[in-house]
Amino acid sequence: LKPEVDEGCVELVQTGDAAWAWKIPEGQGVGTYGHLHDVAAVGESGRAVAADGTELVTGLVPLAGDVRFHAVDFSYVPGTRVLTDLNLFAKPGQKIAFVGSTGAGKTTITNLINRFYEVDDGEITYDGIDVKHIAKASLRGSLGIVLQDTHLFSGTIAQNIRFGKLDATDEEVRAAAEAACADSFIRRLPQGYDTPVTADGANLSQGQRQLLAIARVAVADPPVLILDEATSSIDTRTEKLIERGMDRIMRGRTTFMIAHRLSTVRDADAIMVLEHGRIIERGTHEELLAQRGEYWQLAHGLKELD
Repeated sequence: LKPEVDEGCVELVQTGDAAWAWKIPEGQGVGTYGHLHDVAAVGESGRAVAADGTELVTGLVPLAGDVRFHAVDFSYVPGTRVLTDLNLFAKPGQKIAFVGSTGAGKTTITNLINRFYEVDDGEITYDGIDVKHIAKASLRGSLGIVLQDTHLFSGTIAQNIRFGKLDATDEEVRAAAEAACADSFIRRLPQGYDTPVTADGANLSQGQRQLLAIARVAVADPPVLILDEATSSIDTRTEKLIERGMDRIMRGRTTFMIAHRLSTVRDADAIMVLEHGRIIERGTHEELLAQRGEYWQLAHGLKELD
């Protein structure tokens, strides 16, 4: 495999009191900041300035979790469009859900946020910064991801959680497990947090592995979460426990959720219904039901997601 090309120059830095910010190098124009309360633009020097031209900060933009797609087009293969003219926004702390059949473009959206691929046209901004200007390590370090397929590593339960934050203390590991609703089952294991994990977690149930994945994200404490069908292959009883853990770590964080069960997206701030790479409906659960369109048909069992 060829190494990734990364021309991003904006890095994530800690500014004290556990606060984080994007550090913009001198001389870099990296996007527009009109949606932030007190920052209007980036000047030629790369510094954030107010509408009246007053310099507000020296190359630092607070990390908030504001993610926006601006007329994004994307193709995995030239000539075969996967996303077309995609426009959406997630304000800090909002929960955005994606619904659609396989191949509609749901996972592609999250892959573009991570910069696993680059857009063909348009722009994705993160706190007003075009993501192509953000160093990939910094960008991905600000994102917490829970996927349908969970992978664990050789080591103990505690070490697997600590992969989310390598310098996490034992207290932080336990607090993350509690937040993810994983602490009770861990304590029932023969060696508790020191229980070895074998063969990618073969000695644990799928639900337990998923709870550990959520705990790993919780200890990392990211501002943005991506949940890609995280409960699709879990039984209903375990799903409720996992959803409770996810609800805890979603509080106050921008969240992008892909789900095949509509019950998991009912409380989203906005639900996007995708079809062939386009958003065909958007709104809250109640608003979409009132439209009596695609989402209404899915909710009433007249159509099914495949």
